[in-house]
Amino acid sequence: MIEKILTVSNRAGIHARPAAMLVQAIKDFTCTIYLEKDKNRIKAKSIMGVITLGAAYGSTIKVITDGEDEDQAMEVIVQLFESKFEEE
Repeated sequence: MIEKILTVSNRAGIHARPAAMLVQAIKDFTCTIYLEKDKNRIKAKSIMGVITLGAAYGSTIKVITDGEDEDQAMEVIVQLFESKFEEE
């Protein structure tokens, strides 16, 4: 299991488009992936779950990957956060 704390750095936060990008990027991984914010834990492969986190600019999100391809999944997620979901 891998856990990382990531910060939402795109100005609009994680709204519908970034949520869709995230879900699309991780859908084929077999590992379990969770996002946590303010004690709320959701499955990251659920677009509605990701949106309902309400992750605004500056929010910190704990990303948890657990399973066979957890390293690769975490890499993809970190890249999305670092690229500001290609919004800036």
